[in-house]
Amino acid sequence: MQQKAGPWFYLFLIVFVFLVMFPFLWIFLTSIKPLGDIFGSPFAWFGSGISFQSYESALTTRPLLRYMLNSFIVSGATTILAIGCAAFTAYAVTRLPIRFKSVILGVVLASSMFPPIAIISPIYDFVTDFGLRNTYPGLVIPYITISLPLAIWILATFFQNIPYSLEESAKLDGATPFQTFRKIILPLAAPGVFTTAILVFIAAWNEYLFALTINTQDAMKTVPVGISLYQSQYSIPWGDITAATVLVTIPIVIIVLIFQRRIVAGLTSGSVKG
Repeated sequence: MQQKAGPWFYLFLIVFVFLVMFPFLWIFLTSIKPLGDIFGSPFAWFGSGISFQSYESALTTRPLLRYMLNSFIVSGATTILAIGCAAFTAYAVTRLPIRFKSVILGVVLASSMFPPIAIISPIYDFVTDFGLRNTYPGLVIPYITISLPLAIWILATFFQNIPYSLEESAKLDGATPFQTFRKIILPLAAPGVFTTAILVFIAAWNEYLFALTINTQDAMKTVPVGISLYQSQYSIPWGDITAATVLVTIPIVIIVLIFQRRIVAGLTSGSVKG
């Protein structure tokens, strides 16, 4: 018989959700305050009224929509290329008769542990030598080098949980390894692929160091770098910054809500042996 949760559990859950959501809630409330209330009574929950002046200023002071478009293009291209390469690599390492599989996966995981600051110098020289500065490929290539190892490791975990009997049955029916991968393995691992794609997209969307170093033209900057430009030498426009933060968070929230079922299915299926 299933035991019902007590009132203390719901109280703890409410407090936990409030603590997790508090920064986002505070940013949103700050973004709709009049400018006088932001600096006059910054610790007040609600201002004297609702004002969208900060949103108007955030869109007109800096080309925020251009920054968001750049982030969408770079993050989308990074996700497609990284997931495509990672899926083939993870399948080959986990399902095909390859020697030293654990060593290969260990090297892949170790390569993801290097901090970005340690590899930014050679990547900057590479991008500069090939004339890729202030271009989309100039950011997509470094982002793939960062996201690909982790994507391979995560997808390998999902591929390992798929029963080998399905693959053996496909081989008996005359299917090639590529046909087995395309028609059996990939559809069964779709929740894990979607989960990994969301993680790669968010990581590329939030990346700051490479975007700041490689793309220096204002028209090619991404969202994290663009928001940092709202701050001037003598003042910090908190209204513009919070409004811009809310605007750039909305697309990520929409994407997560659209694919939430697949994300939850991917997170749970990776913990159960098939």
